[in-house]
Amino acid sequence: MTVTASPASRAAEILSRPVTLNGLTVPNRIAMAPMTRMFSPGGVPGEDVRSYYARRAAAGVGLIVTEGTYVGHESAGQSDRVPRFHGEEQLAGWAKVAEAVHVAGGPIVPQLWHIGMVRRQGQAPYPDAPAMGPSGIRTDGTEGTGKAMTQSDLDEVVGAFAEAAAAAERIGFDGVELHGAHGYLIDQFLWAGTNRRTDAYGGDPVARTKFAAEIVAAVRENVSPDFPVIFRYSQWKQDAYDARLAETPEELEAILTPLAAAGVDVFHASTRRHWIPEFEGSDLNLAGWTKKLTGRPTITVGSVGLDGDFIHAFAGKGAPVQGIDDLLDRLERDEFDMVAVGRALLQDPEWAAKVLAGRTDELKPYDAAAVNTLS
Repeated sequence: MTVTASPASRAAEILSRPVTLNGLTVPNRIAMAPMTRMFSPGGVPGEDVRSYYARRAAAGVGLIVTEGTYVGHESAGQSDRVPRFHGEEQLAGWAKVAEAVHVAGGPIVPQLWHIGMVRRQGQAPYPDAPAMGPSGIRTDGTEGTGKAMTQSDLDEVVGAFAEAAAAAERIGFDGVELHGAHGYLIDQFLWAGTNRRTDAYGGDPVARTKFAAEIVAAVRENVSPDFPVIFRYSQWKQDAYDARLAETPEELEAILTPLAAAGVDVFHASTRRHWIPEFEGSDLNLAGWTKKLTGRPTITVGSVGLDGDFIHAFAGKGAPVQGIDDLLDRLERDEFDMVAVGRALLQDPEWAAKVLAGRTDELKPYDAAAVNTLS
């Protein structure tokens, strides 16, 4: 007689498998996606931030990826409430976050971030710092509002990422994630829409990858060989949801290959809806294609556990709970290795525990008001 696994046991079986990311063994396939929260006055994460991440680790999230944290460059950010990953007080706060997550039973990596041309001059923490990017162009095409980076600027930013990664390992984190997605600085170099340079950092897809690859290589050189380096990237941008780095698998391979060679251990492929095929003729999503092309482990993300329109969820119009059968099917056939959960986990700290135990009837639908708390 054939015995069919119940939905609950199937979810537990598939999601509970450990996975190795370079020298780190993650206990299950669920990651917490990075989500900007702005609850760190002066860039210092406090007790509320520690508890926020530790609650989710204690409830079974296999890997915590923190909100974006500004690297040590004056043009990196534009809010004094977004945490920074440089400075004595800031790093002391982050060391306590890492310790709390470890006590709760999970590994944690910080997401290292430079916003580039997204920055508006006059904003804290360094109001006089200019916005800067590959060509001084915003993702909406606006010109003349920022500075095209010089070689000295490029070298400083590469160094800032490397220093932040070394600090992460020193204070007890389990790896790092580099934010190369969503129209921020690294992505501005990758995308032809914002990178119009005529030097070695602009031109074809491989040339546009040079800056990102230099950051990866510098990070790799400044951390231990077995310390995982994760690279998050996307096709879409905040002001250009239809933007694409690559129209074909061949173009995507040209971009990803230099990054893998530079030292990326894991790719975190950000999509708005994880179930959408990336290229015609295949059901693979972006993470699936990334794994196929690079051989590296990949993390998928995009409206996991939610139903309804992506923008409506942010606007407070509701996003009912969605089943994860398709996600489990893809994990079972090793299309990708992990799944990052964002808004569903923001709303419900117990999301992982409930899904693994089959208590899906207890899952809470997403309410945009959740961004106003650190519950």
